[in-house]
Amino acid sequence: QVQLVESGGGLVQPGGSLRLSCAASGSIFNINFMGWYRQAPGKERELVAHITSYGSTNYADSVKGRFTISRDNAKNTVDLQMNSLKPEDTAVYYCNCNARPPYNTKYYPYWGRGTQVTVSS
Repeated sequence: QVQLVESGGGLVQPGGSLRLSCAASGSIFNINFMGWYRQAPGKERELVAHITSYGSTNYADSVKGRFTISRDNAKNTVDLQMNSLKPEDTAVYYCNCNARPPYNTKYYPYWGRGTQVTVSS
């Protein structure tokens, strides 16, 4: 089993910054993708950004140029630096990874419990 623990959410004014962190632990042989999703009230969960083990990144159009995802493969951690935050960034942010357990050839998706980000004046 793999556990993901997020931290760093909170309340911030428009234009401000927050940094989210996520650490994966448990029975992990390898993680290929790590990323962040978000879900606002009444909306579906959407991809914010993800990063491969080689460092390739992908961002939602709505956050390009404002958010930066980074990863430490040795520590199985992923961070999301969020700058120039807008009220529409308000959501619960979920950490996600695709991990391969030991003695297994398949990758499975795992989710954190989420951390609230509120952008409001």
